[in-house]
Amino acid sequence: MIKFIPYILKTLWRHRSRTILTVTGSAVAIFVYCFVGAVQEGMNDLQTRQESKGTLIAFQKNKFCPATSHLPQDYDQRIGQLQGVKAVIPVQVFTNNCRASLDVVVFYGVPPKKLRLARDFELTSGDWSEFEDHQNAAVIGQAVAHRRGINVGDKFSIGDLSVDIAGIYQSNDPAEENYIYSHLEFLQRRKGMNGVGTVTQLEIVLEEGVDSVAKCSEIDNLYKAGPVETDTRPKGVFQAKSLGDLVQLIGMAHYLGYACVGLVLSLVATTSVMSVQDRIKEHAVLQTIGFSGSQVFHLVMAETVLLSVAGGIVGVGSAMLVLELSSLSVGAEAVAIAFTPSLRLAVTGTIVAAIAGTFAGIAPAAQAARSEIVPALRHA
Repeated sequence: MIKFIPYILKTLWRHRSRTILTVTGSAVAIFVYCFVGAVQEGMNDLQTRQESKGTLIAFQKNKFCPATSHLPQDYDQRIGQLQGVKAVIPVQVFTNNCRASLDVVVFYGVPPKKLRLARDFELTSGDWSEFEDHQNAAVIGQAVAHRRGINVGDKFSIGDLSVDIAGIYQSNDPAEENYIYSHLEFLQRRKGMNGVGTVTQLEIVLEEGVDSVAKCSEIDNLYKAGPVETDTRPKGVFQAKSLGDLVQLIGMAHYLGYACVGLVLSLVATTSVMSVQDRIKEHAVLQTIGFSGSQVFHLVMAETVLLSVAGGIVGVGSAMLVLELSSLSVGAEAVAIAFTPSLRLAVTGTIVAAIAGTFAGIAPAAQAARSEIVPALRHA
């Protein structure tokens, strides 16, 4: 079949307008499929990373948006004395939007000395000491810096909150690059709020091998009688709860992905049927000079799969490029999901295109292979 590739390419180029339109349509459908898959990849990556870190989040009970949670900061001392607890980091959270948003801005106020313990990232530009020495300084993830066009030395303001950017960091966790870290006291004392002595949440780092579920119950039992009750969960579970409605929407988006696959199948199948109808005589001539029905079948199948795969490669390549350059994310309740391009997603998109092309070509190829020579040669 390889020796017939030039013939197949000439056949497709003979009807170049139809070929280009089919490849373009398939590319658009696979592009959307990859975007949907990138959100799911980001969600899965977020949950997997947090489950492996052994970190808990203590939040005020029966509160949802970070703006409504106020825990006494001194809870960190008692929790830090519990067996199996490695460190407790008080965190003040500020976000411009608790609802789902494609451009949510999230500030985490953390004691500078504890930030390196709590997070694994490195500065790509800027100076760490500049951040530690100035209370109104902040370090920003490169994803949000790229989206907002922020550089080191810039002043970034949102609402009444304004910080000087002391550094831009990168992380192995794509979601982590969508946050801005400032000093804890700076967020506690921001304009319009006097939150000294209270924090939004406590981040609790456990020793290896500690039962996280049992430790959550132990912490919550400490403060069952007040003064403020806690709701403690593994970080991955806490983030999934925060993203509850968004997770359901992401799940529903799977159907959009399936619809895109159906669109590819429909487009390529329609093109193949039209091609077979246009070339009834040509296929009859091929059989007359010695081609078997099986060979004609495989020729048509090869054309169909080639069309679909070409569209798939263009769609996958475009999606990966846009995802890489745009640094998109979606967030809710101060938790962000990065649109994550990956090799697995690229391979999956290409395979889906190939499978769709295969199914789309079966009926037209069978029709071409079964056509009778004499009636086909008489075809106008």
